[in-house]
Amino acid sequence: MRRTVLTFGVITGVVSAAILVATIPFVDSVDFRKADILGYTGMILTALLVFFGVRSYRENAGDRTLTFGRAFEVGILITLISCVFHAATFEILYFKAVPGLGDKYAACMVERAKASGASQEKLDQTARQAQTLKRLYDKPLTNAVLGFGEAFPVGLLATALSATILRRKRTAPGN
Repeated sequence: MRRTVLTFGVITGVVSAAILVATIPFVDSVDFRKADILGYTGMILTALLVFFGVRSYRENAGDRTLTFGRAFEVGILITLISCVFHAATFEILYFKAVPGLGDKYAACMVERAKASGASQEKLDQTARQAQTLKRLYDKPLTNAVLGFGEAFPVGLLATALSATILRRKRTAPGN
């Protein structure tokens, strides 16, 4: 199990990190839409890699059986490794590679609200939320937690679906 988890965890983490890095050219865009599309595409790819990791474990396990619990364990460990890569990459991007990322994203939030025709009250509320979010991202610990938490729900869902789909019970002798 360890080899499968480490292999697929690292592969998934590298894919996640690479996609985050690939969003850098789109950060100066006012609406971040291309970065969002790339980010969501990356989340889907990492979810697929969790599935393939669990499947690889099942196919390489000695008796080719796999309980839901064991499949979930493999998937969640792959997800945890991937999320650590995601969070670490986001920290590097936020604090080193893309100066002013928090300000740019806060401005994007307000611009999106304006473009949707929001009232002045809603614009003010969005601006306050954007500044609160920026303050959280400006602290390394909360930045890491938020970065981890951004990717984790997708991995958790992929893990649960993979464990449900890929579980395989022992067959009776002679079948």
